[in-house]
Amino acid sequence: MKVFLPPTSYEYVTVHKVQDHDVATASDVLAVEEPLEIRIGFGPTGQREYRTLSITMRTPGHDFELAAGFLLTEGIIRTRQELHGVIYCPDVEKEEERENVVRAELAPTAMPDLPRLERHFYTSSSCGVCGKTSIDAVHASSCPMLPTNGPYVHPDVIHQLPAKQRAAQALFEQTGGLHAAALFSPEGDLLLLREDVGRHNALDKVIGAALLQEWLPLHEHVLLVSGRVSFELVQKAAVAGIAVLAAVGAPSSLAVSAARDFGMTVCGFVRQNRYNVYCHEWRLRLPTTDSPTTH
Repeated sequence: MKVFLPPTSYEYVTVHKVQDHDVATASDVLAVEEPLEIRIGFGPTGQREYRTLSITMRTPGHDFELAAGFLLTEGIIRTRQELHGVIYCPDVEKEEERENVVRAELAPTAMPDLPRLERHFYTSSSCGVCGKTSIDAVHASSCPMLPTNGPYVHPDVIHQLPAKQRAAQALFEQTGGLHAAALFSPEGDLLLLREDVGRHNALDKVIGAALLQEWLPLHEHVLLVSGRVSFELVQKAAVAGIAVLAAVGAPSSLAVSAARDFGMTVCGFVRQNRYNVYCHEWRLRLPTTDSPTTH
């Protein structure tokens, strides 16, 4: 899978490499981190309103997908038809900032929930909202029901995902400093991958790309993320209709609680030919297991 690296997504720097008592000057590559301001335009033709929705720190590249995915996973839009398009905002004063501000134009008939524009987003593990309230809010606002008849994934397929994801991470290979989110078929074929300094941004880029290509809902796909699994990632995956979420790292307690309620299969610590299944293991059709042991 060939991956295009935008030149704005990385930069070269001079470093001093220290090994034991030896010091040498060398060139290194860093992943770029810059703010992206997401604005929206909404309302009937001739009566459009414009507002800033969010500012997120991201790696430049696939910015329109990031904005589209963010709008969907935060419940601002529900379908591709509600989004007319995304552009770099033309009325930014400083030229150097123009590619750091995007504007999503909603369809004239799409009216966003204005109170949600006041930044009622669950973007932090310290947001102060209790777990049950968070899950109920996502259910009520934007989360569709996940399928109860699949997809079914062979347990061995999960083992293969990290190596396939890593092989396609061109920017990580150069910088070592990025998260990735990747969509696979139930048979383990890599379909789509995006990288970013932020875990949630990488997933929003994947979901945004799928939204713009009209793939949603992603019921017949498996998602792999490169880090741990937070409640936010489970919520975003559920909104996109993803029923199987695997991760190289561990899930949080709230992530597992949400996944149980949403009907999502969650696998963690997928590495070194092992993994844990935290809920809805029936999609993997695992062999009969012994009773759990305590340590």
